[in-house]
Amino acid sequence: MRALRSTALVRNRTALAGAVVTLIVLLAITLGAELMPYSAVDMDFINILAAPTLAHPFGTDSFGRDVLTRVLYGGRVSFLVSGAGIALGGAFGIAIGLACAWYGRWTDAVLMRMVDLLFSFPSFVLALFLMVVLGFGVGNVAIAIALVYFPLFARLARNTALLVKEEPYIQAARLMGQPTRRILFLEILPNIGAPILVQASVGLAFGVVIEAGLSFLGLGVQPPTPSLGVIMADGREYFQRGPWVLTLSGLFISIALLGLNLLGDGLRDLTDPRLRERLAT
Repeated sequence: MRALRSTALVRNRTALAGAVVTLIVLLAITLGAELMPYSAVDMDFINILAAPTLAHPFGTDSFGRDVLTRVLYGGRVSFLVSGAGIALGGAFGIAIGLACAWYGRWTDAVLMRMVDLLFSFPSFVLALFLMVVLGFGVGNVAIAIALVYFPLFARLARNTALLVKEEPYIQAARLMGQPTRRILFLEILPNIGAPILVQASVGLAFGVVIEAGLSFLGLGVQPPTPSLGVIMADGREYFQRGPWVLTLSGLFISIALLGLNLLGDGLRDLTDPRLRERLAT
């Protein structure tokens, strides 16, 4: 089974391309950032707004800081914030969805109406509102992302759990007297994990967008902490004198999002039963 999955991943060009691009981005923001000879916060007023060169591939900003170094460290912050928010929202949403599918009746009705209420707001508008309520800061951005995306995980977990709930092995587990918690998290959850994994990969990409957008507007991560949104906001102020700050940091975001979206699309294809049958033959 594991060999089949590995072969399927290699044969699916979309998933493979997304995995490669995402891996390169992750290596860049982790190992690459540590190997850079510059600091993300130290200023060099001799090299203010220097154009891209071999020494500074992304140029420097208005304080003489190396833009590539800041982008790599900023990408680390953005990915960590997005990942924490998606993990928190996913855990909360999955628990809500499993409870709704298992207990049904008023539990399902009440909790799903709350989920539908959050669904009625556009994601970024809801994130803006939450930041106004919660206040600025890295932790609050992660909480805002979690609250924005937990309804998606709740709805997905509920719908897929309803399909698995009536399977014979679940009924057998109930007849054997296994605790509800064990059935939900050891029997049902592993069998609905594939679509949740796909949603998590796509949600991570949009979480980066939300974090960058909030920080760009000054509502998210605050300077001097580097984040992709903070860097782009700085570049906007002096775009005519140093367009490389905004354009190259935006290019990095585009490449990161491309990798995550390709990976999500590929994983969605691989979880399609009809595609798995074709790959197995």
